[in-house]
Amino acid sequence: MNSEYDTFISYLKHEKRYSAHTVLAYDTDLKQFLDFLQSQYQITAPSEASHFIIRSWIVSLMEDKLDPRSVNRKITTLRTLYRYLVRQRIVQRNPMLKVQAPKTKKKLPEYVDEEKMERLLDPKMEIAGDFQSVRNFLMVDFFYRTGVRLSELIGLKVSDVNLFSLTVTVLGKRNKVRQIPITNSFKIILQNYLGLRSDFLNEVGVDSPYFFLGNNGNQMYPGFVYRTVKSSISLVSTGKKRSPHILRHSFATAMLNHGADINAIKEILGHSSLAATQVYTHNSIEKLKEVYKQAFPKA
Repeated sequence: MNSEYDTFISYLKHEKRYSAHTVLAYDTDLKQFLDFLQSQYQITAPSEASHFIIRSWIVSLMEDKLDPRSVNRKITTLRTLYRYLVRQRIVQRNPMLKVQAPKTKKKLPEYVDEEKMERLLDPKMEIAGDFQSVRNFLMVDFFYRTGVRLSELIGLKVSDVNLFSLTVTVLGKRNKVRQIPITNSFKIILQNYLGLRSDFLNEVGVDSPYFFLGNNGNQMYPGFVYRTVKSSISLVSTGKKRSPHILRHSFATAMLNHGADINAIKEILGHSSLAATQVYTHNSIEKLKEVYKQAFPKA
């Protein structure tokens, strides 16, 4: 590529300490932008691009029918890039100041309602004595009870789960650490799993610090977790999205429906701003509307 690209990606990894997933997203967007500059304008460095050229790339993306949310993500990548180039004095003026993002329709986060989750997490569905079955069941349960992200669940270590203080310590985005409370009833489930986990490690002859283990005894990988969650949610939901993040949405929505303070939910989810959490209030309002229509005589 070029030095501007290399130093920027290094900056994201080592100074901003972005996750591998986030760095990959920035890397993909930036490579697409550089390919466009090369093919359309014979430009090899972002510092040579004017706001007119950047706008033409955005127009080309929209003409290709790319979803506005994806376009906005690429614009965010360029904004981060050019702020970096200005700070490094590689460019004098930030061309992104003259670039506007396309408007997008606000979408409410999808979630699985409580009744379906209760059916899915019925203890009778858990197969006792089988490590892999208990682990798969617990992963879904853990997502729903704690609201953790996929990367956070995979990175969780046994030492992060404190059954005495009833807390789970999570390393979130940008290396931010937070604690999530758990209940006594969940403690019993976790203790049962830890016993099976210990027996399983002895069988496979592996020592691992990670709480959730793959079938070989090593750290879990994202694809397996995603497929397991999707398969489980499919038992109770026909929704288009059946990912671990849907369980995070389901957790937040359930908490709000039961009167939890939005600031408390923000802390548990690890959001950097309250605005990110407030989107869940819309789901709760929709729930209130349903209750109102059913209960109020003149509705």
